[in-house]
Amino acid sequence: MHVNEALNDNNFLDWVQEMETFLFAKNKIGFVNGTIKKPETTHDNHMFWLRCDAMIRGWLTTAMDKEIRVSVKYANSAEDMWADLHERFVKDNAPRAYKLKRLLAMTKQDRSSVSAYYTRLKTLWNEIGTAFSVPKCSCAGCTCGMSKRLTESSNKERMYEFLLGLDNEFSTIRTQILAIKPTPSLGEAFRHVSEDE
Repeated sequence: MHVNEALNDNNFLDWVQEMETFLFAKNKIGFVNGTIKKPETTHDNHMFWLRCDAMIRGWLTTAMDKEIRVSVKYANSAEDMWADLHERFVKDNAPRAYKLKRLLAMTKQDRSSVSAYYTRLKTLWNEIGTAFSVPKCSCAGCTCGMSKRLTESSNKERMYEFLLGLDNEFSTIRTQILAIKPTPSLGEAFRHVSEDE
């Protein structure tokens, strides 16, 4: 298997992220996202494409629980299999969104190390990032600056979330960080708190 856990009903987002990384590293992501199209039967690369696609379908199915594997094993291509999995598991799930946001709000340092606390937050931020659709700029070359503003806003929000959950012993450094102009990045805030620890 090329992922840490086989795909089941509860781990699609983690699974797909690991699988995409694996396929990208093998230069095969185009087979599942549709950018490498199937050549005509008369084309010289037709058989090569079929073999690669079969190999990728094999990789995908061996990384799934048996019940899921059975439901996609007759897909015509890796792209079809990938689309089927996305259609089945990617959904706007209000209870899940609420649960993630609630977990984030409740996450506190609680006498753990700053690094362990930051890692818990980072894991939640990553999951939230894959679970929620984030607005993206559609202009070529992003001349409007929307992407930059969204990134800066997200970074500030995460920095505040990080500072909010710190134990009281870090109140002095928290105040110092909030007084810095311009507002420091999340990484800079983490570095200051770690040094203070």
